[in-house]
Amino acid sequence: MRRLGISVYPQYETIEKWKDYISQAAKLGFSHIFTCLLSLENEADILKFKSIMRHARTLGFTVLADVSPSVLHRYNLTYKELKFFEELGVTGIRLDEGFSGFEESIMSCNPYGLTVDINLSGGSKVIERLLEFQPNLSQISVTHNFYPMPYSGLSREHALQTLKTAKKNGISTSVFVNAKSAKYGPWPLSNGLCTLEMHRDLDIMTQVKDWFNTNLVDTVIIANAFASSEELESVSIVSKGILELRLECEKLPKIYEKILFEELHFHRGDISEYLIRSTQSRVKYKGENFPLINVRDIEVGDVLIHSSENSRYAGEMNIALKPMKNSGAISIVGNIASEELFLLLQIKPWQKFILKK
Repeated sequence: MRRLGISVYPQYETIEKWKDYISQAAKLGFSHIFTCLLSLENEADILKFKSIMRHARTLGFTVLADVSPSVLHRYNLTYKELKFFEELGVTGIRLDEGFSGFEESIMSCNPYGLTVDINLSGGSKVIERLLEFQPNLSQISVTHNFYPMPYSGLSREHALQTLKTAKKNGISTSVFVNAKSAKYGPWPLSNGLCTLEMHRDLDIMTQVKDWFNTNLVDTVIIANAFASSEELESVSIVSKGILELRLECEKLPKIYEKILFEELHFHRGDISEYLIRSTQSRVKYKGENFPLINVRDIEVGDVLIHSSENSRYAGEMNIALKPMKNSGAISIVGNIASEELFLLLQIKPWQKFILKK
């Protein structure tokens, strides 16, 4: 099940503002909260934290709290003592700095049902080492870090490789995305919070689409707060089961609108390095008139429909992966949004997708 999450940092703003933010997210289908315990320095901080978490739990949220050795030291805790965290109202703790693997395996057998979340960004060996100690995998999850410093985020290759290791072993996975409007994190920041460096300047909808499209991520969390209402809403409507690509276009003939926006598309298995070919429309609408419009040479991201002048392929929809010459019989009906062009390269043979205006 794919889930969406927000982050809550109680040291900023009032209890009521956080409760309002959580309630807004709940109405939009968010179900996961990431928070940090580093700011709990006195009894007043703890009471504020508990109040916010009670509200979140009432609305059905799971709550993952970041824990460092300094937090354990502050409350004289060891890896064998987790009741304190249950009393705070969280459902899991994230170990930003881990132990040897043995300690985490003991923690995963806690009687409170707390999830023990492992920092995955250090590499697959973290998981391999943990598995040697036979943890209770039903109470183990992994989450990649977020990175506030520009150019310090993970490479795509590293992130996907480690996520594959986790999923292969049946472990739940989470990652972070960046809300451009948000300004709060666990520490002062101004350059955003994200797991992948390539995501840092992308709009949040595209970041979420990319993660879910990998089929390796269970939960995508907005790392910073407060995300705007518009950002929360845009994320909430991202399909969690099928890739949606944004198509920029002018008003088109009705037959083209039907092909583009009413059909489920898929990338043919006999793939081309030049085109994503969605061919069923030429079968379904055979015999229709496909007028020739907007004829020019083809650029990356152009969405094409073969006109009636190309009788064998008339009605077929393509997306260009490389620049090409136009035969003179192909209509250019729109363009994939520039921020989403890289998603075209992630579409696998036979993968389904839809187009949204």
